[in-house]
Amino acid sequence: MSGNLLHTQATITCPHGGRANPVPAQSRVLLGGDPLDGFSDVYTVTGCPFTLPGGKPQPCVTIRWVTPSSRVAVGGAPTLDQGSVGICQSVEQIPQGAPLVSTVQQRVRGL
Repeated sequence: MSGNLLHTQATITCPHGGRANPVPAQSRVLLGGDPLDGFSDVYTVTGCPFTLPGGKPQPCVTIRWVTPSSRVAVGGAPTLDQGSVGICQSVEQIPQGAPLVSTVQQRVRGL
């Protein structure tokens, strides 16, 4: 896996259009003035409109990252890049699909 490293201003959405908002675990390493995203960061999703057939709301509320950047770490913790794999989950932790990374910083790439 490789790609541009993610930071808190990256645009990440759930498959249904909800916006992911990271809560960075570290604030020492910055990219363009914004904290670098780490594998252990908490990602909340807001604004997901997904509803099951029958009318039960089942919005994405979190992202659980499965595969971090393979070679870049900050303080011993893996970071995230465009090639990182995650799963959007409902409040019941039901998998809802992969998050979509559409905008990232263009200056720093992971290996």
